[in-house]
Amino acid sequence: MDSSAHKFYPVQGIDSREYLETYFSNKPDMVFGDDTIKFPMESLHRAFSEGHIKGDLLIDISFGAFIHHLYTASGYFNQILVLKCSEQCIMELNRWINTRTGAFDWSHIMEYIKCTEGNSDQCPDNHMTLKTAITKIMKCDTDNENLTHPEVLPPADCVISAWMLDAISKDQDDYIRSFRNIVKLLKPEGYLILFGVLNITYAMIGQDRVHSLTYDEKFVRKVLTDEGFVIDHCAVQKRTADSDLTDYGAIIFITARRE
Repeated sequence: MDSSAHKFYPVQGIDSREYLETYFSNKPDMVFGDDTIKFPMESLHRAFSEGHIKGDLLIDISFGAFIHHLYTASGYFNQILVLKCSEQCIMELNRWINTRTGAFDWSHIMEYIKCTEGNSDQCPDNHMTLKTAITKIMKCDTDNENLTHPEVLPPADCVISAWMLDAISKDQDDYIRSFRNIVKLLKPEGYLILFGVLNITYAMIGQDRVHSLTYDEKFVRKVLTDEGFVIDHCAVQKRTADSDLTDYGAIIFITARRE
């Protein structure tokens, strides 16, 4: 498949609402829920409930404007900073943060929280807990060694990056360069939580065929170990969705810490 026909997120952006509707909504024809919602939320709940990933500051640098993966995290960190590459994603998030008309409806996430955490009585408060925890949403440039130049962020206890490296990396060398810039956000003893898609060649967002880097589990494990990280946990969920909108083989989840 000709990769030159693919839309490249850092340059051309994406339709952030179309991305949410296609891969994270509660629409009857949205078939990706087990892979994009359930698996990430279960994996994060398991990781945080072990008790060693916590602290004052969490920095999230993820692809698109989804926030469901941060519901569990908001119970383990005092503040969350969210970094985005595009203004459209920032606008989408601000619309939800400020409960504006037209904000994306994340109410269906409460059912997943009930299943993973069992706190059905507290579900109405989960939206506000997360909104309060997110103290800042900022534009970032993943090509810059300081992603938020000229502002310098305090080092984070934990960094979550979900599918961002897949979208911003043209090749494997590019992935490694961007990875190095992202992990500079961490404290020396900090934890990295990484989500990726394995063996993908394309993803459709609306009418756009969007670039995503093709790699396998062996590659991402090698990047982490070569960059001085010890992998605490790695889980791979084979694709469950039946759709020609994208052709990924699996979703990978990794927690790692600096050696």
